[in-house]
Amino acid sequence: MRRRSPRWTLPGGWADVNETPSEAVVREVREESGFETRVVKLLAVYDREKHGHAPSFPYHVYKLFFLCEIVGGAPCPNDEASEIAFFSEQKWPELSVSRVKEEQLRRFFQHYRDPQLPTDYD
Repeated sequence: MRRRSPRWTLPGGWADVNETPSEAVVREVREESGFETRVVKLLAVYDREKHGHAPSFPYHVYKLFFLCEIVGGAPCPNDEASEIAFFSEQKWPELSVSRVKEEQLRRFFQHYRDPQLPTDYD
């Protein structure tokens, strides 16, 4: 759960200069959850504005979603996340829809069940 919002989202954030997308997601997951991961698959590249995320930003944002495998670490609340938890496909808490939407999570579970699905993109 985000500290600045009483809602849940996936670990994520902005890439640093000279950082690849997969390096960024591994770093963000570690910083926000305490877990060490490896990237398995790029699930989706979404244009934030085309998916109804609010509020609008004054700049253009593509959201990249990755399937990752946990390879170490342990849940560790921190400055950005007050709680770390996993949820089933059938039931999850209130989401931070500016970051992730329910229909996106449902699609990611489809990718998890069927690794042969191609990457989604706008």
